[in-house]
Amino acid sequence: MAFLVSGTLWASAQLADAWDSLGRKGKYSVQGSRVALVLSSPGVSATAAAALDGVSQALGFETCEKRVVPVQSFLEELRVFREQLDVRRAAVGCALVVLMAPSGQLRQPQLLVKELSHCGALQGRPKIFLLLLSSGLKSAREPAAFLAALGEICSQHPHWSLLQLLTELFCRVAEEAAGNTHCPVFRTSLRGSLCLGAMDPWRPEAFWEELVQFREKLDTHKEPVSCALVALMAHGGPQGQLLGADGREVQPELLVGELSCCRALRGCPKIFLLQACRGENRDPGVGPRALPWYWRWLRAPPVLPTHADVLQVHADFSGSSSSTPGSSGQADILTVYAAAEGCVAYRDEKGSDFVQTLVEVIRANAGGDLLELLTEVNRRVCELDVLGPDSEELRKACLEIRSSLRRGLRLKD
Repeated sequence: MAFLVSGTLWASAQLADAWDSLGRKGKYSVQGSRVALVLSSPGVSATAAAALDGVSQALGFETCEKRVVPVQSFLEELRVFREQLDVRRAAVGCALVVLMAPSGQLRQPQLLVKELSHCGALQGRPKIFLLLLSSGLKSAREPAAFLAALGEICSQHPHWSLLQLLTELFCRVAEEAAGNTHCPVFRTSLRGSLCLGAMDPWRPEAFWEELVQFREKLDTHKEPVSCALVALMAHGGPQGQLLGADGREVQPELLVGELSCCRALRGCPKIFLLQACRGENRDPGVGPRALPWYWRWLRAPPVLPTHADVLQVHADFSGSSSSTPGSSGQADILTVYAAAEGCVAYRDEKGSDFVQTLVEVIRANAGGDLLELLTEVNRRVCELDVLGPDSEELRKACLEIRSSLRRGLRLKD
């Protein structure tokens, strides 16, 4: 009976993953065609439409319908668009709807959003709405400039998520506004990361490219930099390497070494948080020695991870210039792994126990010594019983903290 129930739940989870496109991996798969609809009221110039072509191309929307209709007809046009999607046989991965009209005419945009939410072909799929309102019928400068900037950012950063792209766009708009009150706003109920560019954000070269850009930006930063934190979240290989969606891999130590070359961070602490598997071992934990049944019933000692309660100190006095932890080239680095060497790092649709516990501990004592706080995080993680996605037995997890810090580190005075 237990096997039957487990198999049924597993099959249901697989069907749910295929249905909602999220796959319980925190990222939309966006498999299928990407369709777009552009509705603009009469009087909106062709300049904005031309800028929109660049955005559609950068985001990979191969099908784009454009219609010029009065604002009062937007709802009916969207209803026709929804019906067309529901009767088509090809799978739809994502939908983009752009609405361009003079400010004040588009009074109930949520009705349009709700209309597309009823589309069966888009059930569980991301639906993107761009509402571009201009100050007048003949004023196409505002939406055209907005779209041109969005297209430029999409082309420059094809591996960024859509929320990252929009945040960068809002930053540029705010800088160019020069004191004006205009500021874009986005509202989201996305359940995962949405990446529409040509480059997969989980590819190792994307990690490397982002880290190189981050280092170069720090080196040109005008103000002094006191500390840097980098969080890397990906699938991991049997030897601890980070795996990309295309099967390529990179050792996390190489990424750590890239930031060690940063001139602005010379002598400053560099923190790395790695949420990735470091092997395929699933630790059942170590229980207490055999005790009489009544003693176990009165006071049952907890099961601990196999790798817990260990302190190793590496001191290399050979003068070697190797990049081993603790060498001069690797000073002032703090690396926190979500799993012990050779073990699986657990996370589920609710997130990572390591990351969530880290946030809780730091929020409760933001001014505490970071190594002491991480020790507390590890204690709490070690006490958790984890039920992996491929096992009915409870497992244990344990962090690994590597430090070559030469001073105490407190993130808040």
